[in-house]
Amino acid sequence: MTTGPRALRKDELHPSLADPVMDTMNFLNEITFRYPEAISFAPGRPYDGFFDTEHVFGHLRRYLDHLAGEGRSPAQVREAVFQYGPSAGRIREPLAAALRIDEGIDVPPESIVVTIGCQEAMFLALRALMSGREDVVLASSPCYVGITGAARLLDVELVPVMEGEDGLRPSDLATAVERERARGRRPKAVYVIPDHSNPSGVTMPLAARHDLLEVAARLDVLILEDSPYRLVGTGPRLPSLKALDRDRRVVHLGSFSKTLFPGARVGYVVADQVVVDEAGRSGLLADELAKIKSMITVNTPSISQAVVAGALLACDGRVSEYNRDAAAYYDDAMRFTVKCLEQRFPAGHRAEAGVRWNSPEGGFFIFLRVPFRADNAALERSAQDFGVIWTPMSYFYPPGSRLEGEGDHAIRLSTSYLTHEEIEEGVTRLGEFIESTAGRPGRRQHER
Repeated sequence: MTTGPRALRKDELHPSLADPVMDTMNFLNEITFRYPEAISFAPGRPYDGFFDTEHVFGHLRRYLDHLAGEGRSPAQVREAVFQYGPSAGRIREPLAAALRIDEGIDVPPESIVVTIGCQEAMFLALRALMSGREDVVLASSPCYVGITGAARLLDVELVPVMEGEDGLRPSDLATAVERERARGRRPKAVYVIPDHSNPSGVTMPLAARHDLLEVAARLDVLILEDSPYRLVGTGPRLPSLKALDRDRRVVHLGSFSKTLFPGARVGYVVADQVVVDEAGRSGLLADELAKIKSMITVNTPSISQAVVAGALLACDGRVSEYNRDAAAYYDDAMRFTVKCLEQRFPAGHRAEAGVRWNSPEGGFFIFLRVPFRADNAALERSAQDFGVIWTPMSYFYPPGSRLEGEGDHAIRLSTSYLTHEEIEEGVTRLGEFIESTAGRPGRRQHER
């Protein structure tokens, strides 16, 4: 008599799979699927009204013509889209040119690794830098859930450093580094999103950027700079940490998901740090990251790289210009959402309602405090009874955060892909949900 294969025990699998952080995105997706009529402020996704399927073919054709114009044979052009490519990427030259033109980041192409989205860039950097059990990575907190999940999957301890109203304070980083060293641990790097951070929306001031670089150099830690939201606004841009970097202190993580389109799944990492082996031979950190990538995803899909390269050629490397109309849309959506919140909760009513929010200069996200526990149960009630979805801020506070509990009383609103009509109605429903949950019944519940 056969009994079939033995069921796997979850406690015999990697312990990260039991971590609540691994279920956060799945839960949001489930809520969205179950309540399709609800207005969702949850996904941090680009507005797709500017996408045109013909652009994909045009970008691909442009890149192939570019290769032919460089003297590549038909066989070489064919190989550039149909075959495996170098693990470090095929489009490092146009990418390096775009970074130099648009961002003032002047690095050689060989210091770049083209990745499958920015998430892979995080994995590569963490895997390469964290070599022992005593190594830790620090992160501005609240932080993007992707870095928390990556660290957990790699058995890397992530130490949160609580951000202030203007983001990570360099003095707090110095304190955290010294505290970890006093405990016998080795802080290797700090992860930060300096521009329009996910989830809080805050932007680090210029003086703090200089101070952060000084602290990192003095204490000998690297900075993992995540930069997905730098080019999604129309206002003045502060220089990136990498553009200010003079001693290769910054590992710059980038993505085209928010600017070109997420379906390409193309990101990159700039890793121009020098690595010296025991024999005294030197190379770049990018070389080491490419080795790791070759054993994980082999290479980033050639067709995706070709389409991205074609888009870069179309705008002469000025992604900010390519993204101009979309950036204006995002700025407008952000301002309109804040306006709707102000109308729904007038200044004299906010304190009584226990509600307050920030007004980011750009990006996709608003941080909103509420007078109740904004957990998964509250989210489900909001979706079911009021027809509005949001993201609990508790998802973004790693274990060990000093203000971990405070994250339970806040939500993240994403404004990026909604229309004015959806934003206005969504804020109305959200206001009714907040008042109802706080014990002040709203005017109506959503008619399902």
